[in-house]
Amino acid sequence: MKAKLGIAPIAWWNDDLAELSDDVSLDECLRQTREAGFTGSETGRRFPMDMNELGPILKRHGISVCGGWFSGLLLDGDIEQEKDRIRAQLDFFVAAGAPCIVYGETARSIQGIRSAPLATKPKLSEEEIRIYGHKMTAFAEWCAEQGMPISYHHHMAAPIETEAELDLLMKHSGRGLPLLFDAGHMAFAGGDVMRVIDKHHARISHVHTKDVRGAVIDSIDRAKESFLDAVVKGAFTVPGDGSLDFESIIGKLASYGYQGWFVVEAEQDPKKNPPLAMAKKGHAELLRIMALTGYEVGP
Repeated sequence: MKAKLGIAPIAWWNDDLAELSDDVSLDECLRQTREAGFTGSETGRRFPMDMNELGPILKRHGISVCGGWFSGLLLDGDIEQEKDRIRAQLDFFVAAGAPCIVYGETARSIQGIRSAPLATKPKLSEEEIRIYGHKMTAFAEWCAEQGMPISYHHHMAAPIETEAELDLLMKHSGRGLPLLFDAGHMAFAGGDVMRVIDKHHARISHVHTKDVRGAVIDSIDRAKESFLDAVVKGAFTVPGDGSLDFESIIGKLASYGYQGWFVVEAEQDPKKNPPLAMAKKGHAELLRIMALTGYEVGP
C-alpha cells in the first residue's frame, strides 16, 4: 500500500493566534519541512494562491501541495454562493495537483473565538444535520466534477465535533462527501477513534495524524476555556509525543486499504516546541509505523 507524508504549516504559523507563530518565511518553512523528511505541505496564510508564484518555490524544495483549509459557510449559506467562494481556491488546487481541499465548517463555529468556552459550541438537531448533509453532498459532488474533491474535517468547537454528530452527518450525506479523519480532534471530542474508522473507513479520503496530550485535555475546564485556550496549553502535538496509539490507528486504516496522504497537523507554541525538531520527531514516528503496518512511503 502506498502512503505519502505531509505536514501543515500551522506548526510554524498559527492562522488563528498570531502569538503562536514562528517568525519564518515561506521559503524557510518549506526548507525545514523537507529537512524533516516530508514531501508535502498543506497551505497556510503565507502561501501565494498562484502556481506561477508558488510553483518555483515548491519545486526548489521538492514539496507538493497536499491539501489546505477552506472556511466553509454552507451550514447557513447557499450552495451557489459557496461555489463562488471556493472557486479561486479550487482552481489553484487543481493547478497545484493537490489531492483535496480540506472543508471546515465555520458557520456558527467557535473554534476561532478565544472568549467562547468549549461547552458553548453549536449543537444541531438531527433534522438540521439531515438538511446540512444533503447540501454538503451536493456541494462536494460539484467540487469533484470541477476536478478537485473536498474532504470534510470534523473539528473541535464546530457544528460537527463529536462521534455522534459525525455519525449523523455520515448517515444523512452520500458517498459523494468524503471524510477527513483527524485522530486528535476526535479524541479531544471524547470519541472512540478506532470505532470511527470501523464505521466510516469507506468515506475516509484524507488523514490528519494529530496527536494529543491527554493530561492537558483532561485539565481543560470546558465550561470556561476555549478551543484556542486548549491549543495554547499544549493540547496537540506530533505523533510519538502524545497519548494516542498511532501504531493501532494506522494499522486499522491499513486493514481497510486506506492509501494516500498522512498529514501531521500539530498547532502548538513554537517557542516551547520548535517546529523543525517536532516535525522530525513526527516524521520519524510515522516512518517507523509505516514500516510496521505495510505501507510503502513514496515521494
